[in-house]
Amino acid sequence: MSKDYRYIGSRVSGMDERDKVLSNVIYAEDFTMPGMIYGKVFRSTRASALIKKLDLSRARALEGVVAIMTHEDVPNNESVKNCCGQNTEVGLLDAKDTVLVKDRVRYYGDPIAIVGAVDPDTLRDAMELIEIEYEDIPGVFDPAEAMKHDAPKIHGDNNVIAAWKLRKGDTDDAFSKADVIVEGEYSTPRQEHAHLEPEGGVAWTDDMGVLNVRYSTQVIEHYRDLAAILGLPESRVRVIGTILGGGFGGKEDMTAEPYLALLAWKTGKPTKLIYTREEMGFARAKRCPYQFKFKTGATKNGKLVAMEATLIQDAGARVQLSPWILMYTTIHSTGPYEIPNVKVDSYAALTNNVPTSAFRGFGAMQAAWGYEPQMDKLAAELRMDPLEFRKKNYYKKGSITGNFQEITSEVLLPEAADKAREALGEKRKAPSSTKKVGQGVACGWMSYGRMTYLHDIASVWTGLEMDGSAVVRCGIPDLGGGQRETIRAITAEVLGLKLDEVHVISTDSQVTPIAGTVTATRACYMTGNAAKMAAEEVKKVILGQAAKMLSIPSDFLDIDNKMVYSTKEADFTGRRGKDIYTNMDKKSTGVDDCGYARVHNRTDSISLVGVIQECASLGIQVQKLSTFKAPFTDEITDSLIKDPVFADFTFGAQAIEVEVDTETGKVEVTKHVSAYDIGQSINIKRVEGQIEGAAIQGLGFGMTEDYIEEEGIPKTWNLSDYIIPTSMDVADVKTILLESKSGKGPFGAKGVGEPSIVAAGPAFAAAVKDAVGIEIS
Repeated sequence: MSKDYRYIGSRVSGMDERDKVLSNVIYAEDFTMPGMIYGKVFRSTRASALIKKLDLSRARALEGVVAIMTHEDVPNNESVKNCCGQNTEVGLLDAKDTVLVKDRVRYYGDPIAIVGAVDPDTLRDAMELIEIEYEDIPGVFDPAEAMKHDAPKIHGDNNVIAAWKLRKGDTDDAFSKADVIVEGEYSTPRQEHAHLEPEGGVAWTDDMGVLNVRYSTQVIEHYRDLAAILGLPESRVRVIGTILGGGFGGKEDMTAEPYLALLAWKTGKPTKLIYTREEMGFARAKRCPYQFKFKTGATKNGKLVAMEATLIQDAGARVQLSPWILMYTTIHSTGPYEIPNVKVDSYAALTNNVPTSAFRGFGAMQAAWGYEPQMDKLAAELRMDPLEFRKKNYYKKGSITGNFQEITSEVLLPEAADKAREALGEKRKAPSSTKKVGQGVACGWMSYGRMTYLHDIASVWTGLEMDGSAVVRCGIPDLGGGQRETIRAITAEVLGLKLDEVHVISTDSQVTPIAGTVTATRACYMTGNAAKMAAEEVKKVILGQAAKMLSIPSDFLDIDNKMVYSTKEADFTGRRGKDIYTNMDKKSTGVDDCGYARVHNRTDSISLVGVIQECASLGIQVQKLSTFKAPFTDEITDSLIKDPVFADFTFGAQAIEVEVDTETGKVEVTKHVSAYDIGQSINIKRVEGQIEGAAIQGLGFGMTEDYIEEEGIPKTWNLSDYIIPTSMDVADVKTILLESKSGKGPFGAKGVGEPSIVAAGPAFAAAVKDAVGIEIS
């Protein structure tokens, strides 16, 4: 723990950890209400077809069926989905999106109807009684093919929903002068989020006519979307979030909530709707797959001179967040390397595959599968050590990216990469002639915080109770990364309270201030800064009033252990004396959570409770609502990206050792190291948990996970066929934390939840190539 702080940078256990281990946490599925009905979505079993017949009569006649809804029953079924939210001509950004399809299905799992019944058994029987007939129509399943003018159209007249460009310098001239040029084609697959908790929840209308939807989500602001679908005032729709059993971006777009809300609104009955594992496998978006072409040039002394790339993304059949994800991929496609001449063209195309959208790493992760192999190829051509080659080209503070954004924080990549490889150690000897051992190191970078075009804000309300304890209200959901614990630690740090004296209320659209999404590695950055601001404003009120009560300037006061005390000995005629801790009669009043003795027992001090009581008698509110505003830029006006798009970036490296059995093809990961500059840790336990979890998830993407579709039909939608790594498949991840204290978050923190996934897969691929000479591309 940093000596400068009480709690920041410590290893503090969360208040929810025990309950999670003991299965005492109440998740969305655990909630029940009297008289509750059960809902389910009837979905397409075709990837591209017209609906010729939909007969609901037998299902509706079944005893116990309360409602069956189609597109005709949805007040606002069709909406214009403008993904970018900007006035820009970069593709088909006004594709029609529907809650329930009308006469055409565009992917396997397209929602057609919603059924509500009194119990799960009746619900299952009703689903089987629905009769449907299709007429298959031509589809397109390859994004490159979908871009052709004669390809079947998914929406409107254009399958290309976004196109972005980078242009920096003159690549043609630079390549003509390069001493070595390497080219490569790479592809990345879909990835299933595979979180343990399914989507869903419970909805009901209360006695004030407000539709309450309690469900598992990363975005409580979806209450506005639900209100629009139902044609209700936003004030009459309330979203109550829950502790999430995983999300990884899978609960960023709306999933089950429109269907849940519709049934509760239609029937007037409390309604429960939970996705099955089967629905999770094909009824919601996956990670966007890509096809890459890279060309990279360097001088004989190892300096990068130029890069060209073409990136094609498969957006699937719905316009969700694919255009934004493509922007991330485009900007991050250079890697964390200084390249003076850059030319990148990227495209997102609709297909009849399962839709793709947000996933941890949000496009930056896929880009690493192109730029990192290129670095290894160039190093091999130049007969240089791969890391030494990279060191010659790393970004540093003050570097200018491919979209002309200045790097304004520290870039500790040389230190991170060296520490990762050093921790990996010497390559161990292969145990037999049929087994090969290889090692690989990969570097990565990723932004944290949402794009500056979005003018992001987050608000936090903090107030002190009469006994000196604090209540904090913030709309940010807790995705499992300790978002509430971060706010609690920051508030306790600023106000000098114990952790258990701070209570955080989160995730309720009508109770907590809007704080934005728990996405884009923004929670610590945005809500952390807002929480710090709110606590500092409350502290200012307390110190201001205490200054009057003690006749001591507020600049000489601080709060600790529920005491407001003078930090200096002074006669207050302009002479300041020694620090209180070096010149006072110390009398301990106990030991706090981190083992720090609290010693404030002086005549020039007053209890925090006494100050609060005085404030109350004077009508002074000891509470503040603070809003943190991220840096912002103007709206997008062109497909050429040439402005700062992100507030800051996180940099790091991962190193992996593998053992490959050349007879069976089995690959075993024997060592895994992850090193990142996190700026400043808020809670080391939570940081390590995020880095380890992301490293393993990234490893799974490169090693075992393969979401296969054949002509749009999912083949590996369940966890029997879609293989995620288990504890038996991975090595313990050794985490190395660097702290530059240069981040834009509270106390200099940088975001790490997503950036720490980026380098894992490429490091694994490099290790396999080192072992057997075969490139995973």
